[in-house]
Amino acid sequence: MSHHVAMSPTEQLLRDAGLRVTRPRLAVMEALVAHPHSGADTVLGVVRRDHGGVSTQAVYDVLNVLAERGIARRIQPAGSVARYELRSGDNHHHVVCRDCGTVDDVDCATGEAPCLDASPGHGFVIDEAEVTYWGICPQCQKTPVPEDTSARHTSAR
Repeated sequence: MSHHVAMSPTEQLLRDAGLRVTRPRLAVMEALVAHPHSGADTVLGVVRRDHGGVSTQAVYDVLNVLAERGIARRIQPAGSVARYELRSGDNHHHVVCRDCGTVDDVDCATGEAPCLDASPGHGFVIDEAEVTYWGICPQCQKTPVPEDTSARHTSAR
């Protein structure tokens, strides 16, 4: 009699990518579900808070292998640390708040890669365009602007 235990979608995702299901991998993926667009330090803090002692190197290694295998997507808006999200493989972009650095997803307006047409003559076959929109998030729009912030909207440029 076989006792087949059904795998969670997260476990299946790891197996489909040819990866072993390990506690650190599951913990990192759980952290990214709860906190998309997080940097490695944030992921590390969440993993340690929720799962106890996991080494810094283990979290960095997991983030790197998830990005290499296409499970996670690594983005790095100008002036920001690398951030990770589990939404990968689709054609979406990001909007970044100039004040607080919040990142959110923006679906592609055209629906298919590369979204933009590059000027001809460069010799490349373009298959992807990365678009980052910049602005002020709803929360920061509600925050009063202090008197001495003439550079408020230019700090992240």
